[in-house]
Amino acid sequence: MSIILLPSRARKVLSLLLVSLGLVAAFPAHAAGEVKAVATFSILGDLVRQVGGDRVELTVLVGPGADTHVFQPSPSQARTVRQAQVLFSNGLGYETWLRRLMQASQFKGRDVVVSRGAKVIQSTEHHGHSHGHGHAHDEADPHAWQDVANVKRYVANIADALCEADSDGCAAYQRNAKAYQAELDLLDTEIRDAWRSVPVDQRQVITSHDAFAYYGQAYQVRFLAAQGANTGAEASVKGVARLVRQIKAEKIKALFIESISDPRLIDQIGRETGVKPAGALYSDSLTDSKGPAPSYLALMRQNTKALVRAVQGRHD
Repeated sequence: MSIILLPSRARKVLSLLLVSLGLVAAFPAHAAGEVKAVATFSILGDLVRQVGGDRVELTVLVGPGADTHVFQPSPSQARTVRQAQVLFSNGLGYETWLRRLMQASQFKGRDVVVSRGAKVIQSTEHHGHSHGHGHAHDEADPHAWQDVANVKRYVANIADALCEADSDGCAAYQRNAKAYQAELDLLDTEIRDAWRSVPVDQRQVITSHDAFAYYGQAYQVRFLAAQGANTGAEASVKGVARLVRQIKAEKIKALFIESISDPRLIDQIGRETGVKPAGALYSDSLTDSKGPAPSYLALMRQNTKALVRAVQGRHD
């Protein structure tokens, strides 16, 4: 087979013709601009994917169904972090293991804390409970994504970071962020509409650990928890006993197990109060694609549906 060498002008004309015919589609249009990124946990990973699309090669450290509070990174994950251009984390003391991982992996890329600029709630003891958790009383509650308004800030921060890492893709990142923020606005409206029929004084819920203060503040729902903001700490006996008395006194109907928590504590509270657990809430982790919360939007819709039914005393 002979090889024909074309003059440079002819090569240019041929290249333009191939492009017009779509014959170069087998070659990725932006392979050189692809960003290697790491997100610390599944909810954050979903947000990065919404903004980054196929320009971002993403690895999530704490996958669906796993608990970020008690996560222990593996050596292979340390290697992944070392090779990443951008590392996305929640911050606010959520990933207590992250600094050690960054040092051990000798990470040299962009360290992006997506909660920067979000509206932060301080972790405090609720109603005199002694949870025995690892957060000081005046430290930030890390679960800021439970307020949709904060997730809009997360998305803006993600887009800014990707634009810095990949200027060629900036227009795409900004376009994706704008479209997703419109979906978040719709989600926020849906949640408010769902709660509209429930009187504020009836919006009381018991959960496994203290992960829903942001949701509660945004949508006027009162959450009480057996554990504090960190699932790695044990609930105190006195705190649980006080919670049981409060459930009985206030006739609270909504009692939930969280998907990442040991159900035995909530089961115990249910037995002592006579309140049947209403199912699971998804606080810190998505489900896999077959579960009811495979994305952030699905998670918030699923939780809202379950919460409203429970406080209304419905178990259908």
